[in-house]
Amino acid sequence: MNLFRSTALGLLLTTGLASLPLSASASQDNVSGDPTYTLEAPPAYAMVGDLLIARPLLIAGTIIGAAVFVVSLPFSALGGNVGESADALIGEPGREAFVRCLGCTSSWGQNQSYQR
Repeated sequence: MNLFRSTALGLLLTTGLASLPLSASASQDNVSGDPTYTLEAPPAYAMVGDLLIARPLLIAGTIIGAAVFVVSLPFSALGGNVGESADALIGEPGREAFVRCLGCTSSWGQNQSYQR
């Protein structure tokens, strides 16, 4: 009987201690309790890196994507997927370059209910 009690107590303590970090991180993620008011606040180094490295690359990717889209337009028209190819080659890099907040990791459309 003593072995059963010590095993049950050890299992209970292990389970309780393992779930403690999950509940602490969940309570600190959203102070107000409403996910609508949770904003992403990137640090300054992420904003500088985004401004100097990521945005110029995304703008260049949008321009190159537009050129590739023009070249592939006859084939896309034959396949019936002009809208999808325009969104993939021009729309997505353009949204990430011009709509996403500075330093954020995801675009505004993924954080809130933005319809494309």
